[in-house]
Amino acid sequence: MGPLTSASPHTSLRRRSTVKIGIVGVGHIGKTLTQRLSAAGHDVKVANSRGPHTIEADVLASGGRAVPAAEAVVDVDVVVLSIPMNRLAQIAPLIAGVPAETVVIDTSNYYPMRDDKITAIEAGQVESLWVAEQLGRPVVKAWNAIGSDSLARKDKPAGSPERIAIPVAADSDGERSVGMALVEDTGFDAFDAGTLAQSWRQQPGAPCYCTDLTRREMRAALEAADAARLPKRRDLAVAAIQERVGDAATNPDAEYGVRLSRALYM
Repeated sequence: MGPLTSASPHTSLRRRSTVKIGIVGVGHIGKTLTQRLSAAGHDVKVANSRGPHTIEADVLASGGRAVPAAEAVVDVDVVVLSIPMNRLAQIAPLIAGVPAETVVIDTSNYYPMRDDKITAIEAGQVESLWVAEQLGRPVVKAWNAIGSDSLARKDKPAGSPERIAIPVAADSDGERSVGMALVEDTGFDAFDAGTLAQSWRQQPGAPCYCTDLTRREMRAALEAADAARLPKRRDLAVAAIQERVGDAATNPDAEYGVRLSRALYM
C-alpha cells in the first residue's frame, strides 16, 4: 500500500476506540496480547491450531473469545499472527481470503533450530519481507523485539518513566500507525522503525532485541545494528539459554533474558 492519505481506511481505524482483532496463536506472546488488547476495550477473537476448547480460561479473562482459526480472520480490522515461522505455510491459505484493507501484524522471529533453516533468510533476506512473500501481502512487524516475560509483566501507563519501547515497522504509513496505536494499548511506547526493508534492525541479535530499551534509547540501538553480526549473536543467546533452562521451548525470565541480551547484542 502507498503512503497514508486522508482517504486511507486506516485513518478512521486508528481513531476508533474499539478495533476488531483476530489473534492466531496463544503461545508466550499471543496469550498476553489477547489479554491486553481485550482489556483495552477491543473486540478480540483468538484461535490456535488445536481448537477453541483448548484455550485456557486465563487467556480469555479480559474478554477475548476463543474461536476456530478460520473464524479468527473473518470480519476483523486487524489480524495478529503470533506463530512460529515454520507454521506460516499452514496459515497462508486463511490469510489469502482476508480483505486488502485488513491490517496483518506479524510477531514472529526466525530461529533456525526451531523453524528449520530457511534458505532465503540464511542468505540475508529480511525476515519480515520473507513473511510478506509467504502470505502474499504486506505485514506490520510488531511485538517481536520484546521478551515474553517483559511483555507480560513490564507494561506501564503512557507517560510513565522508563516505559519500554517496542519498534514497529511497515511499508504503509497507515498500517504502521495502526500497529503503533495497538502497541500503546498493550502498555508500551511504540517506536516508528520505518519500512520492512529496515526491520532487520529489530531481528534477534540486534541491539534493540529483548533489551527493554526506552523510547529515547531506541533510535541509537536501531542505528547501531550490524546485519552481519546478528545471526552469530542470536545463536550464542540460544545456546546460553538452553544451557540454563535445559530445553529449547522454555523462555528465560525477564531479568536473565534482558541481562543476556544486553551483554550479547549491545
